[in-house]
Amino acid sequence: MNTSKLTLTHAKYLIIQQKMIGDVLTSSILCEAIKKKNPNAEVHFLVNQHTIPVIENHPYIDKMVVFTKEVEKSTAKFFQFLQQIKKEHYDVVIDVYSKPASTLIGKFSGAALKIGYQKWYTKLAYNELYTYKAKAETHAGLAIENRMHLLQSLDKSYAKELKPKIYLTEAEIASAKKILQQENLADKDLLMIGVLGSSEEKSYPLPYLAKVLDTIVKTTDAGLLFNYIPKQLTTVQKLVNLCEPETQKRIHLSIYGKSLRDFMALTSLCKAFIGNEGGAVNMAKALNVPTFSIFAPFTKRAAWALYENASNVSVHLEDYQPETYGKLSLKEIRKDASNYYQSFKAEYFLEKLKNYLKEVL
Repeated sequence: MNTSKLTLTHAKYLIIQQKMIGDVLTSSILCEAIKKKNPNAEVHFLVNQHTIPVIENHPYIDKMVVFTKEVEKSTAKFFQFLQQIKKEHYDVVIDVYSKPASTLIGKFSGAALKIGYQKWYTKLAYNELYTYKAKAETHAGLAIENRMHLLQSLDKSYAKELKPKIYLTEAEIASAKKILQQENLADKDLLMIGVLGSSEEKSYPLPYLAKVLDTIVKTTDAGLLFNYIPKQLTTVQKLVNLCEPETQKRIHLSIYGKSLRDFMALTSLCKAFIGNEGGAVNMAKALNVPTFSIFAPFTKRAAWALYENASNVSVHLEDYQPETYGKLSLKEIRKDASNYYQSFKAEYFLEKLKNYLKEVL
């Protein structure tokens, strides 16, 4: 394919990013970057069904292509899905996911220009391949920069970074405000607490998180909202019981996002998001809500410490036990994640948290 600017102006693009919410939100920057440079281009975004809420109402996505659980689990339905992709006649495929299944999608698309990351199997399907950068050049972080780097095959003038955005409606924000008004919290400083990570091994130990919440209550007048879903209530209640009585009074468990969009609307009205690093932190940043994130000991901070500044702060065991990271790889640390989390005591960063609270409240 001739990748001149003139040809790409009216091209039909497919961006592939399956799986996690944070990844999908972050990859949506490619849709924005392409549409801003080529307003007449058609941009489709292939994502897993459960991630759709973070890209609803996105003005730079012309069509969402949904990869359902049924397609994922059935060879026959996956083959039908590939046929549908082929019928779209895409000119350009950008496979951010670059896993075997997504590479098959890219290959079957028939696109003249297929871009992905360097893997042994992507070499068989794609004609433009990139390796992951090891060091960030901007404060955006590697997760942003590695994605934007994929656009260099289209046009060398694309920026190195672009911040993801979430587009809430006025009705969604008004509904969240009404919930707070009903609980007499509309005029109160509120903090959204990320009590659990995306998995148990990515969740800060509850006794330590309780100390974090006690510190917040001792040093601020803020009320605490929890990011959780009803099936997690037993675990959440354990956390509440570990907190001091005064802290428990400030926790408003009855207010929570009954859907992902509800959660985002409530978060948009908070002074900050504090808690486990993950998709919820990425959502808060995309809503321009300050964040204080606690990284899992095995998570690569350089990749996901996005847009860090005085309002977006993170802590990582590596800050306090650098010798461990000099000896072991992140994979090795992950094998013993629980023990490394246990050594990541809240006392390490409570002073940093107090200074952060002064900044955002």
